[in-house]
Amino acid sequence: MSATAELARGGGAATSGSAPRRKSRLARREALWGYFFISPWVIGFLIFTLAPTLATIVFTFTNLRLDISAMQFVGLANYELMFRDAGMWSSLLVTLKFGLISLPVAIFLPMLLAVLMNQRALFGKQGFRTGFYFPYIIPFVASIFVWAAMLNPETGWINMFLRWLGIQNPPNWLLDQTWVYPALVIVGIWGIGNAFLINLAAMQGVPTELYDAAKIDGAGPINSFLNVTFPMISPVIFYNLILVVVGLFQYFTVPLVLNQGNGQPGGATMFYNLYLYKNFFVFQNMAYGATLAWFLFLVILATTMVLFWSQRFWVFYPTGDRK
Repeated sequence: MSATAELARGGGAATSGSAPRRKSRLARREALWGYFFISPWVIGFLIFTLAPTLATIVFTFTNLRLDISAMQFVGLANYELMFRDAGMWSSLLVTLKFGLISLPVAIFLPMLLAVLMNQRALFGKQGFRTGFYFPYIIPFVASIFVWAAMLNPETGWINMFLRWLGIQNPPNWLLDQTWVYPALVIVGIWGIGNAFLINLAAMQGVPTELYDAAKIDGAGPINSFLNVTFPMISPVIFYNLILVVVGLFQYFTVPLVLNQGNGQPGGATMFYNLYLYKNFFVFQNMAYGATLAWFLFLVILATTMVLFWSQRFWVFYPTGDRK
């Protein structure tokens, strides 16, 4: 009996030992199928994303141009040229100046519209929401041409309306250094529908109990917004802030279409991304263009790191975590 029991126990041990092996084989088979299904994405990422990215780093140390056949190693010559390039610093300054003007509008205007649309007593909110978002779905280049016609100093609807109001010398919007940035901001307002809906969704997710408690404590509309609404939607505001800042550093399409990328008036619209584009495809200096692109990447990275560091002072997370 004891021998039989030992054999039974041994058989049980063998059976229990084979189960993990079968499970291990099944896990390996599933892992292989998983690798098989993700391999197209991995191969595409390596060929079309990682390889070109690494190639642009190599290009910054060469004299690669489209109008010469031989590529030579030049060391840090492109970086030295970049730091001595007055055009690069001027375009970066233009981008920063425009950002200081347009950033508050891009952040606070959608927020104010969302506050207005969040009022219970407002009539026709559904129509307003659709109207604010509708321009966002129109092809952006087509809308730029529409604004170019509207901002025409002679035949544009805006200046015609200003003359009807009695203003005899309305602004020469796109050809005046004083008015070109306000004109570009006006064009940018056309696309605030996405940020508006994100802010509105965040506000509608704020618990009404918080407003009731604030009202009991004697808070008025302004105090309720500052002490309840703003803290609760601050993560969404921070998200929009990151998108807007990155978009401003990459500002390109509007000045290219409106002014054909010539920087007029007086270089006021020669934004950094436009200057980078001209070095790439007009001057055909691919190596220097790649250097400018990597410098822009470092500037955006440093700026976003500062913003992420600053969020601990003003962004409130309901869980209490500081990201």
